[in-house]
Amino acid sequence: MKKVLIINGPNLNMLGIREPGVYGNVTLQTIEQNLRVQAVELGLDLTFVQSNHEGVLIDAIHEAHGTMDGIMINPGAFTHYSYAIRDALGSIDVPAVEIHLSNIHKREEFRHISVTAPVVIGQIAGFGPYGYELGLLALNRYLNQ
Repeated sequence: MKKVLIINGPNLNMLGIREPGVYGNVTLQTIEQNLRVQAVELGLDLTFVQSNHEGVLIDAIHEAHGTMDGIMINPGAFTHYSYAIRDALGSIDVPAVEIHLSNIHKREEFRHISVTAPVVIGQIAGFGPYGYELGLLALNRYLNQ
């Protein structure tokens, strides 16, 4: 069974409360429940990490080396400026997919840049919570090539 680490960055613990017009009403717990159901169907073992602290996310990425087959990450605002998270993802040989609930390319100009995009296999943005399911499908297909 392939192991996948699901990482959620800052403020994603506030989904369902924070800016519902942008991020919707679905909570992070509901997203995780939906992914657990999907993981059973795909034969994947999921581990979830959410933190508002950059170092915790970097540690989780480092710990994925040699223990995880793939990573799905929503870096939140760290997407746009965390070279430390970018370097962590680039330093390990674990394929990653970047997820965003909103279409970052249709929002404020500073959100158009993803410093993490060059070190992931792909990016899914703008499909709300369904983007996580799309990301897991894409990562699973990539891992089974």
